[in-house]
Amino acid sequence: AHYSSLNKFLSGKCTVYKLFGLCMVLLLVSLLWLQLSCSGEMSSTLHDRRGPQQPPPPPPCAANAPVDDASWGPHKLALIVPFRERFEELLEFVPFMHTFLNKKKIRHKILVINQVDHYRFNRASLINVGYLESGNDTDYLAMHDVDLLPLNEALDYSFPEEGPFHVASPELHPLYHYKTYVGGILLLTKKHYHMCNGMSNRFWGWGREDDEFYRRLRKAELQLFRPSGITTGYKTFLHIHDPAWRKRDQKRVATQKQEQFKVDPEGGLTNLRYQVESRQELTIGGAPCTIINTKLECDQSQTPWCLLV
Repeated sequence: AHYSSLNKFLSGKCTVYKLFGLCMVLLLVSLLWLQLSCSGEMSSTLHDRRGPQQPPPPPPCAANAPVDDASWGPHKLALIVPFRERFEELLEFVPFMHTFLNKKKIRHKILVINQVDHYRFNRASLINVGYLESGNDTDYLAMHDVDLLPLNEALDYSFPEEGPFHVASPELHPLYHYKTYVGGILLLTKKHYHMCNGMSNRFWGWGREDDEFYRRLRKAELQLFRPSGITTGYKTFLHIHDPAWRKRDQKRVATQKQEQFKVDPEGGLTNLRYQVESRQELTIGGAPCTIINTKLECDQSQTPWCLLV
């Protein structure tokens, strides 16, 4: 019936005008349909945007794993990083160590002790600050250089109950191989660190504070332990310091050259003077850390070499 009506419509006079009229009707119907379709899609999009549904959370990664899982054991590590201006190294260090310790199920928090005063860098005093500012939720510490990354997962970062544990031992450290070396990475219980009165505050500039601390360990009659069964040798760690870009402050000022080899029998935690300017909780590459901006104080009558002149 529809076909015959259409045929009758086309068979009459003025066929061209009728065809034109039919095309216009079809065009109008098409435009109306298109408008209704677009309006429906837009309405659906707006409904999706305003609806209560939220996008799914991103999948968890190793760096975002918990740092204080009680099932990992009763002990918690304060990873103390003495620091000044080496931001490129810090950006690599924090997520690397966070992931490394999580894999080993070591409860930990990373404390970056950032020296913001105008004196020369004092690694030992910053470690003392880290010990005092580490809080009651930790019971052992790692004195950890920011430019030294452990590559062998067999390295032990667990609670050093029997005595200080020198992770970066002379047999494994890529640069320092003398047998009394205790720098780079050293683990101690807080009790043992307190027995040593911390580290000497007399060492401004680079070097020698570790050697003096070795004598403190001996005086406190603490046995020093080191890794065993590690077969990766000098490739056990990645040393990311670039000496051409970050030159070390090795100058010896005033009487510093003579004083640097002496034992400091009374200095340490008991005569440390500092101010915490601010604390900042940061996340670097998914890894949390605490930046403690610290101003050290210097008694220039005792250590005039704290300033470069």
